[in-house]
Amino acid sequence: MANEVLEHALNMNRRRFLGKLSLGIGSVALGSLLIPDLFSGSPDEASLVAGLPHFAPKAKRIIYLFQNGAPSQLDLFDYKPRLVDMFGQDLPASIRMGQRLTGMTADQDKFPLAGSAFKFSRYGQAGAWISELLPHTASVVDDLCIIKSMYTEAINHDPALTFFQTGAQVGNRPSMGAWLSYGLGSENKNLPAFCVLLSKGKGNGQGVYSKLWTNGFLDSVHQGVQFSSGGNPVLYLNNHESISQQERRMMLDQVAALNDENYKTMGDPEIAAKVQQYEMAYRMQTAVPEITDLSKEPESIIKLYGPDCLVPGTYAANCLLARKLSENGVRFVQLYHQGWDGHGNLPGEIRGQCMDTDQASAALITDLKQRGMLDETLVIWGGEFGRTNYCQGPLARDNYGRDHHPRCFTIWMAGGGVKPGVWGETDEFGYNIVDGKVHVHDFHATVMHLMGLNHEQLTYKHLGRRYRLTDVAGEVVKGIIA
Repeated sequence: MANEVLEHALNMNRRRFLGKLSLGIGSVALGSLLIPDLFSGSPDEASLVAGLPHFAPKAKRIIYLFQNGAPSQLDLFDYKPRLVDMFGQDLPASIRMGQRLTGMTADQDKFPLAGSAFKFSRYGQAGAWISELLPHTASVVDDLCIIKSMYTEAINHDPALTFFQTGAQVGNRPSMGAWLSYGLGSENKNLPAFCVLLSKGKGNGQGVYSKLWTNGFLDSVHQGVQFSSGGNPVLYLNNHESISQQERRMMLDQVAALNDENYKTMGDPEIAAKVQQYEMAYRMQTAVPEITDLSKEPESIIKLYGPDCLVPGTYAANCLLARKLSENGVRFVQLYHQGWDGHGNLPGEIRGQCMDTDQASAALITDLKQRGMLDETLVIWGGEFGRTNYCQGPLARDNYGRDHHPRCFTIWMAGGGVKPGVWGETDEFGYNIVDGKVHVHDFHATVMHLMGLNHEQLTYKHLGRRYRLTDVAGEVVKGIIA
C-alpha cells in the first residue's frame, strides 16, 4: 500500500500538475467566452446557469402574437353547426350548469344561442375547421397546432390578461418574457432578450399596460423593452445633436465608475443591473435603427405581409419587425394587438380585425419557414379567454355580441417543436371542454419545456418564498410536442 502511495506521489510531479491545471483554466476561459454570464449570480437565485437550458430545447426563441380582447373562437376556429340550427333558442341550463357570469349578462333572463354568421370549411391534413374570415391562416394550417381546449378561471380582461402574461391574476409578478430572459439570457449582446410591440385594430379595444411585460421581482434588466411606432423605435435612443458618440461613451464610463463605488458601499444588485441597462442602451444605438428599417425589405416580402407592413405601428409592420428581431437574436418578442372585445356588432368588428391580422400572421409563418427559422421559433397566437355561444344584447343573424367565456377557447401555436394538427374538443354547443383540457399553467409549462426549461426548476427566491411562472401547478402537454 505504501509503495502505491509513493508511486502516485512521484507521478504527480510539477510538470504534470501544471499541464492539467492549464486544461482546467482553458475550459473556464472557453466557457466564459461562449456564455458571458456563466459565473455570474449566486446559487440561491436560480437552479440553472443563465444561458443554459435544463435539457436540449426544441425552440430557441418565441414570437407571441397576443390578440388582446379575446377573439371569438366560435367565429374563427370552433365550428358548431348546432348553434346555427338552434339560433335564438335559450341555452339549456344543463349545459351552462350555473357558470359564473360577468356583470354585463348576469341580469339577462334568457341566453339566446348565436350561431356564427360566417361559413367554415375544412383545411389541411387534419381537416381543421377554419372560418372564411381567415383565408391566409387556412393556407398555412398544416404548420399550426390548433388548441381548441384552453381554459382559465379569470372572467374579466385585466386579471385574465395578467394571468396569461405572468402566471398570476395579481400584478408585480415577472412576465413570461422576463422569466425566459432570466433563465436563458439573450442571443445578441446588442439587443434586449425581451421586446414588446403594440398595435391597435378597428374593433373595441382593451388597454395594455407595462405591468404585462414587467420584470416583477427579477432584476430590471429582464423587463421587456417597448418599441414605439414613431420616428424613434426606442425613446431617447439617439444622442442629442450636441453630444457625440465618443462623449456618450466617456459619460457612461464615468457613470459606471460612480455606480461601481456605490455598489461596493451599498451592495445593491439593482445598481449593477442599471449599469447593464446603460450599456445595452449604448449598444442599441447602433443595432436598433438598422433592424427597425423595413424599407430595405425586398418586394416579395412586402407583398407577403401586405402593404400595411410599411406603415409603422400596424400589426403587419410589427409582425415583420418581430421576424427581424428574432432573426437578430431577441429571445422573446411579445406583440399585443388590441380590438377583439366583441360585446356588440361582433360580425362587423371581427371582419376588420381579421383583415388587419390574418395575412400578416400567416406571412410570419411562411417567412420564418422559408428562412429555415420556423423549426427553432415558436409562434403563438391567441387571446386571454373566449366568447360565449349566447348573445349579449339584441340578437340578429348578422349582428350579435358575445360576452366573456373562460371555460373554453382556442389558440394556435406553430414551429418550435409543436406537432401540427388539432388538439382538444368542445361539446356541440361550444360551451364546455370534452377532451384534452389545457389550463393556462399547462400552457406555460409546455412553452417553457419547448425552450428547454423545467418549469418546476426555474425559480426565484423572493420574500422568503421560491416563485415560478407556473406557481404550484402546470403539466406539460406532451401530446402537442413533436
